[in-house]
Amino acid sequence: MDTDTPLRGPCAVFFLFAAPAVAIGAALRGLDPLGRLVCAVAGAIVLNMLVTQGMLAVHRWSVRGGVIAVTALSVLMLALATTRRRPKRTETTEVTGKPEKE
Repeated sequence: MDTDTPLRGPCAVFFLFAAPAVAIGAALRGLDPLGRLVCAVAGAIVLNMLVTQGMLAVHRWSVRGGVIAVTALSVLMLALATTRRRPKRTETTEVTGKPEKE
C-alpha cells in the first residue's frame, strides 16, 4: 500500500528517530529529563546507523527492510524496558544509606 503524499518522507524520518528514542527513553527512567532526552536521541541515531551498516555489510539494503528492522528493535527494547522488574525499595536515610531505626 503505497501512497504518494509529500509527507511520506518526513513522516518516515520522524518515525525512524521517534520509535527508538521512545524505547530508549522508557528504559532510562532514572535520569533527569534533559539527560534522558539527550541519551534517547543519541541512542536512536546509533540504532539507525547500526541497522544501516549491518544491512549494507550483508548487501541486503532496502528502505522497507530498514524500517522493519528499526521497528522490530524498537518494539523489543520497549517491551524489555516495560516488563523488567524493579527491586523492592527499602526505606533508607539519604546520608548513610542504611535502613532507618525506629
